[in-house]
Amino acid sequence: MARKRLIIEMGMGIDQHGQEPTVAAARAVRNAIAHNALPGVWEIAGLNDPDEMIVEVQVAVPYPEQVREAEVLAVLPFGRKTLTVESGGMVVQGRAIPSLNEKNDEMLIAVASVTVLIDTEQG
Repeated sequence: MARKRLIIEMGMGIDQHGQEPTVAAARAVRNAIAHNALPGVWEIAGLNDPDEMIVEVQVAVPYPEQVREAEVLAVLPFGRKTLTVESGGMVVQGRAIPSLNEKNDEMLIAVASVTVLIDTEQG
């Protein structure tokens, strides 16, 4: 079996007030898949179940060691999912709002790529 890519989508996510890299990462993944329909999964690739898709997610975010993998992958409705998290994105100085219990002035920006693949019989 060989894996073939069907689609690659990119997205950006921001956590302006919580200083949570997981929130920024999940928003980046949601942004990447927000406007997609994948009829080719059935009509061309011949899959019978959307959970047969292989979905590889790569996220670059500040403080990658704090990302909660399950929460980021939960954004994806289907597929055999994997996540790779690396250091990247941006930290932008905003303004902490005391009533929101913010930790500091940081706004965290994450970028993500979501790749959908299928297993094929051809090499």
